[in-house]
Amino acid sequence: MAPPVPNLPKTSSPSQPSGKSEVADLKLQLRQLAGSIAPGSDDSRREIFKKVISFMTVGIDVSAAFSEMVMCSATSDVVLKKMCYLYVCNYARSNPDLALLTINFLQKDCRDDDPMIRGLALRSLCSLRVANLVEYLVSPLTTGLKDSSPYVRMVAAIGVLKLYHISPSTCLDSDFLAMLKALMLNDPDAQVVANCLSSLQEIWSLEAGNLEAVSREREALLSKQVVYYLLNRIKEFNEWAQCLILELASKYIPSDSNEIFDIMNLLEDRLQHANSAVVLATIKVFLYLTMSMTDVHQQVYERIKAPLLTLVSSGSPEQSYAVLSHLHLLVMRAPILFSSDYKHFYCQYSEPVYVQKLKLEMLTAIANESNTYEIVTELCEYVANVDISISRESIRAVGKIALQQYDVNAIVDRLLQFLEMEKDYVTAETLVLVKDLLRKYPQWSHDCIAVVGNISSKNVQEPKGKAALIWMLGEYSNDMLDAPYILESLLENWNEEQAPEVRLHLLTAAMKCFFKRPPEAQKALGVALAAGLADSHQDVHDRALFYYRLLQHDVSVAERVVNPPKQAVSVFTDAQSSEIKDHVFDEFNTLSVLYQKPAYMFTDKEHRGPFELAEELGSLSLGTGSVEHVIPAQSYEASDNDLLLGTSEKEESRGLGNNDSAYSAPGYDTSLISLEDKQVQPESNFLSLAVPTMPSHTSSVLDDLLGLGTPIIPPPPTLKLNPKAVLDPSNFQRKWGQLTTSLTEEFSINPQGAVALKVPQALHRHMQGHSIQCIASGGQPPSLKFFFFAQKEGETSPFFLVECLINTSSAKAQINIKAEDPTLSEPFSTLFRSALLALSPS
Repeated sequence: MAPPVPNLPKTSSPSQPSGKSEVADLKLQLRQLAGSIAPGSDDSRREIFKKVISFMTVGIDVSAAFSEMVMCSATSDVVLKKMCYLYVCNYARSNPDLALLTINFLQKDCRDDDPMIRGLALRSLCSLRVANLVEYLVSPLTTGLKDSSPYVRMVAAIGVLKLYHISPSTCLDSDFLAMLKALMLNDPDAQVVANCLSSLQEIWSLEAGNLEAVSREREALLSKQVVYYLLNRIKEFNEWAQCLILELASKYIPSDSNEIFDIMNLLEDRLQHANSAVVLATIKVFLYLTMSMTDVHQQVYERIKAPLLTLVSSGSPEQSYAVLSHLHLLVMRAPILFSSDYKHFYCQYSEPVYVQKLKLEMLTAIANESNTYEIVTELCEYVANVDISISRESIRAVGKIALQQYDVNAIVDRLLQFLEMEKDYVTAETLVLVKDLLRKYPQWSHDCIAVVGNISSKNVQEPKGKAALIWMLGEYSNDMLDAPYILESLLENWNEEQAPEVRLHLLTAAMKCFFKRPPEAQKALGVALAAGLADSHQDVHDRALFYYRLLQHDVSVAERVVNPPKQAVSVFTDAQSSEIKDHVFDEFNTLSVLYQKPAYMFTDKEHRGPFELAEELGSLSLGTGSVEHVIPAQSYEASDNDLLLGTSEKEESRGLGNNDSAYSAPGYDTSLISLEDKQVQPESNFLSLAVPTMPSHTSSVLDDLLGLGTPIIPPPPTLKLNPKAVLDPSNFQRKWGQLTTSLTEEFSINPQGAVALKVPQALHRHMQGHSIQCIASGGQPPSLKFFFFAQKEGETSPFFLVECLINTSSAKAQINIKAEDPTLSEPFSTLFRSALLALSPS
């Protein structure tokens, strides 16, 4: 037996203090060097400062040396100053009491002869972020904004923003915003101007909940004087500052078309900039300014193609992806203009997968009658790609092009050739696409089934591919001689099949095959129903029970339900609605374009500002206040319907804007099914509790289906509104931020009434006559936005808040209701809708 290992004393690393003794040693050394002017003392202090900073960096608490570090800061060595400021700022947040010790020497350094030290001291003073020390920041900031050194003025401009984050009231009361604006318009240094603009923009965005502040922001930043001044100096700024200025210009509302052309001519050369951020910001300005000018907007699309395509091919993969994402958004809005440039979107072997996938989406979007053959030929080459994900995406892209009715004959032949590759993932993706093609083009069933019938079900392992094959076995069992027997072999492995999707398709396919070939499929149907009734998955069990009851009730009715007359699917809807795409376009040149979703869908709620309504109310004209301006056209639903690009027709043919699911099941006439109570009673207890809580339309269908009778729906309660309801904008905004949307509806309005909306005040007066008050409105025809409020009769009754979006060209309206009493949302919606429908031109 080995002797025990003795306990050895622990040794400390030379870079780690073993305990309080090393911190005490550092304190002693710093105290000895404090105030020393001997030769080499600065070098000694620098070495000790390095040790303190290194300990602080690895998480060791060296705050005990705070006073000694402050004493050693009395030096002209800039490096020592920087290390001391870093140390002080780090411990000031966690030890506010210690931070008070730094005020004297920081204020003294703010008056130093060296502008570098003045700037560093001012930056450190503003970075303490201790609320109790706010009073000590006002005077140094005021002096710093007037300093002779541009570096100090640049630091002071950002320091105002830091002060606002610590104490907004102090910042606003000290009139720093007016000082920043004056400095921005008069300072010769471009970086100082940029920092002033950045601070003002962020402060006003945080003040968006204050409607008076919104008015001041427009006067301070979005006036013609400011915008033109910054645009005329734009070449003096760095790329970051240019993007700030261009973002500001995109929010500016020109008074006429001459201003629009002046701005575009001034920024023309920015499209040739090497920085992609500057180019995208310039494109955003061009697109937003010309939104209401159809011909010019189309010319803008033509003009921006070359710069974007150049950036795609000349930058890094990350830059290419960002630019491609914006190109993809533009392609979805105006595909015709990019159809001749399809070769720029061919994939290269050296490109990363995420770039190749985005290029495949773009090839799908720009495919039309003139380029389909070349695009599909290229996509077929990618099917053999070594990257499985690219191969799958290529097959899906070919299928999407076929569903757009482009060169269907050749595409079907190529898809069937994919089945001969004998690769599991290729076969699975192809079978799914063949199923979709047969749903839309039943005339191709003979050619497709002849090839699909030769595929062994054992060679298809992926659930979605197997489900597609089973669907074809049931739907076209008359054309496939071995369909009943293939189903039997699949049913034998029921317990081994893990995917519920496949088991559901097996049940339906067995039913369909039974009604087409009863003698051969009877056994398979019996096995399927028995296995389904014993299945542990609720959906599978319920469908088997449903089929069993249909057969028990009436076989002819069951046949009409399971095998209705075939109807080709006319439209496959996209996963993303046109409304979402319009929101993404409103957030052009942001992360929303890369994520392909609006910011509110991926941003945490606490980072959206104090009120969700802030940005919307901030750009609306108030019906009850003195602020009057119109929302920029770009902040509304995109007006591609007005563009001469053929975009709206193309989106309609592809099903954009439809909220239905991708699979449109054939409609069944539920009046054909009438089950008796005695047949439902033994098994109906599993639905008895759910029926009363379902929506009325669903409940009635289920009750008729199960023979439970039609429920009596009580009439909606009568609702009377207070004609003298009062709600100021600040309370409206507070309530809007606190309440959740209780009801959303979309409906058509009277076309004659839509004509009257050319004057928004007409709707204000009309709704006021129905005891519904308008608190804010804005927009440019055809896209208008209104905010209303109403109150139930009574002084302390609940309020109703409404956001109403109206498109005058399509005579459509969408309302979003937030109610303090959600149970009254539907009655109020009825009142609001009837009032809006009663609008007519005076």
